[in-house]
Amino acid sequence: MDWDEADGRLRREFEFADFSEAFGFMSRVALLAERHDHHPEWSNVYNRVVIELTSHDAGNTVTDRDRDLAAAIDRLVR
Repeated sequence: MDWDEADGRLRREFEFADFSEAFGFMSRVALLAERHDHHPEWSNVYNRVVIELTSHDAGNTVTDRDRDLAAAIDRLVR
């Protein structure tokens, strides 16, 4: 599944084998987001993680910064 762009956000849902795998992914994304100085809005329920990216400082719209972080996140799961 690719990122969906709507309402000024990039959104993607990730599914893992279990909660531990999902939580590990979130930990890796957190470190990646810190390096990018850009922080996702996300939720986690058991083995699913939903991530939404938007640039609040650009008027809550999708920017290259969001796309760059999305690409970096995708590399984590490839």
